[in-house]
Amino acid sequence: MPTVSVNKYDLYEALGQQYTTEEFDDLCFEFGIELDEDTENDPDRPKDQPPQLKIEIPANRYDMLCHEGISLMLNIFREKASIPNYRVVSPPNGEVHQIIVHEETTKIRPYVSAAVLRGIKFTQGRYDSFIALQDKLHQNLCRQRTLVSMGTHDLDTVKGPFTYEALPPEEIVFAPLNKEEVMNGKQLMEFYENDKHLGRYLYIIRDSPAYPVILDANRRVCSLPPIINSNLSKITLDTRNIFIEVTATDRTKAEIVTNILVAMFSQYCDVSFTVEPVKIISPHNNESRQVPNVAPRSTTAEVSYINSCCGLQLSPSEICTMLDKMAYTAKPSSSDPNLLDIDVPVTRADVLHQCDIMEDVAIGYGFNNLPKTFPGKSGTIAAPLPINKLSDIVRLEAAMCGWSEVLPLILCSHDENFAWLNRKDDGHTAVRLANPKTAEYQIVRTSLLPGVLKTIRENRKHSLPIKVFEVSDVAFKDEKLERKSRNERHFCAAVCGKTSGFEAVHGLLDRVMAMLGTKVLDTGEMEQEGYWIEAADEPTHFPGRAASILVRHKNGKRQSIGTFGILHPSVLEKFEIPYPVSTLELNLEVFL
Repeated sequence: MPTVSVNKYDLYEALGQQYTTEEFDDLCFEFGIELDEDTENDPDRPKDQPPQLKIEIPANRYDMLCHEGISLMLNIFREKASIPNYRVVSPPNGEVHQIIVHEETTKIRPYVSAAVLRGIKFTQGRYDSFIALQDKLHQNLCRQRTLVSMGTHDLDTVKGPFTYEALPPEEIVFAPLNKEEVMNGKQLMEFYENDKHLGRYLYIIRDSPAYPVILDANRRVCSLPPIINSNLSKITLDTRNIFIEVTATDRTKAEIVTNILVAMFSQYCDVSFTVEPVKIISPHNNESRQVPNVAPRSTTAEVSYINSCCGLQLSPSEICTMLDKMAYTAKPSSSDPNLLDIDVPVTRADVLHQCDIMEDVAIGYGFNNLPKTFPGKSGTIAAPLPINKLSDIVRLEAAMCGWSEVLPLILCSHDENFAWLNRKDDGHTAVRLANPKTAEYQIVRTSLLPGVLKTIRENRKHSLPIKVFEVSDVAFKDEKLERKSRNERHFCAAVCGKTSGFEAVHGLLDRVMAMLGTKVLDTGEMEQEGYWIEAADEPTHFPGRAASILVRHKNGKRQSIGTFGILHPSVLEKFEIPYPVSTLELNLEVFL
């Protein structure tokens, strides 16, 4: 979680109340944040520095990464302030500023957002907080400026309309922030190469043939995102009008960052909580629009869901009162008594589901006020889930049979999960990662075999036989579910030795089934409850040396739950295992 340092005296003044360290710690806990340190009595604190409160903020609360956000949310929570009414207003002269986006930017940093704060009043504390918030956002939500970077400018020193272009570095000439020396893009990269602050960001665009750049109407450079602003538009304590531009590789995050900056500091404008729009003209990628949009998002939540999760029996109006303390605007739905109509503030981009709203209701109600035991059930006494209890039974039995448990990673490459096992991907089974960092971690495994076999590969020089097992989850796509995927608990075992070991996995199967209370069926008992095996043509295994495991349930339903056999030589070759291997894998969830 990010830690935000705020001036203790300024924060208490904004809250309208003085607190002891213990009292403020309690307030933070009630709201779901944490006081990490109060430097008032720290002997190492510089004499000229006011005491700081170091507050840990949850990773989802981007709106609380500054003094303004913390004080505003705590005041609303304490019912000492009303919910801000953020508004987009027209400029005094009626002319909306524009950013004209050139098509070349799609190759390096395609998205841009913007806003204007008019008539802002800075003090040294407000200015420092303004800069610190940008830095915190760059470190967290913006992923060290790779996804998003923001530039803030004194609007009175530049002239619109602005253009967002991608130019060769030699053509970008300006004096960077706090420097008088004029240099081009290439020289700037060399100049800041050893800079401890900016040097770590240069790689983002350094090797690109063109750099992104924001220019004003006179072709003067305003900023070179994501590196540095121009000294021309430097913001000072005397700045009254601020032009905010945000460039990004992710449009959603660009809008979030813009909205947070605007929401936090529009309170210092002549007309509080107002912002002027900017027109983005970008026809080449259909991104032309007017920004920012500070209107709240409308959504709904179920009263029954919130009450069941919190163990409460609140009425719709009582839940709305709790949400008011968390800066939502909520009212009972006129169409359904079980629904709430909720307006989510622009600062809460993290609210994606009614579970997020339920959490805020719990905070508004008070963590310490929640019932210790839910009505009708014991929600506070630990007990294993049935699937975990079943898994532990199987683990214990396999270990007592002399097998060693392994815990490989749940991610693997596409080839390891399919091609190396002589299996084909139908495109509707495996959950793929949208942006895998390496070829080793492309999908969520649909079988435990790849991890078990990689474990054997890395330990193939150990004494034989190697007998290992794993009890864990695999994942499959499932369009019927809200999350579009489901987990399934599997048991997998493998034995590697100088002989096949087929009888070893067969014996382990029989032992595990006996412990699960499932008897083996003979030829004349096929209509009874139990399990049996049949020969299988499984490409992962050697022809004629594989079997399917089938069970018949009490309701007469017949089901295949797994396979076992001797692995095909091509599989062994792919996993670089020089000895025969026999494996067993079955689905444990059918025994619940």
